[in-house]
Amino acid sequence: MTTAPSSDTPTRKRLKPGERRAQILQTLAAMLQEPGNERITTAALAKRLQVSEAALYRHFASKAQMFEGLLDFIEQTVLSLVQQIAGEEAVLGTLTLEEGRARAARIASVLLQFAEKNPGMVRMMVGDALQGENERLQARMNQLLDKVESTLRQCLRPAAGAADAADAAARMHDAQVAANLLMSFVQGRWLRFVRTGFKRLPTEHWDACVAILV
Repeated sequence: MTTAPSSDTPTRKRLKPGERRAQILQTLAAMLQEPGNERITTAALAKRLQVSEAALYRHFASKAQMFEGLLDFIEQTVLSLVQQIAGEEAVLGTLTLEEGRARAARIASVLLQFAEKNPGMVRMMVGDALQGENERLQARMNQLLDKVESTLRQCLRPAAGAADAADAAARMHDAQVAANLLMSFVQGRWLRFVRTGFKRLPTEHWDACVAILV
């Protein structure tokens, strides 16, 4: 007679393909925020998940594709937040100078908060975790940062018809400089966050800093 398995015997829950894929990405992100800058190998990732490397490759064709999955999350989340704050007025160029500065400041604040809540992700955002990986991943990260800076520039540019041509050109140049300064500050804070082992928070003294920056 067949004996039923004991209720004390541990059983591993069988995950659906989508759930396993999400679990792999979550584990990769968690490993990225651990101390040390060693490259994460598929062997180490598989060991953490208690599966074989072959099991990883059933869901992702390569390690680069796993990193790309995290980049998808970063890109979708960051761009959605940034565009929501900027609004259609930034695209149309109808923001007043005060409104534009306020929205640019909010965008910078959100970028810092996102990094603070996602330490593993910020290692990718500064390129630290992408060194030695597929160059296309870093290029894609750079494109995301360029898009964010472009949106900051849209927020800070002069409203259409707000000044004569010469003054508008000068203010447009000022908007480019201000957007670049904000992005440089944000990226600097991200980098410091990583370099200090996530001890120095990106949002440290933010209210005082934004009063100077914008």
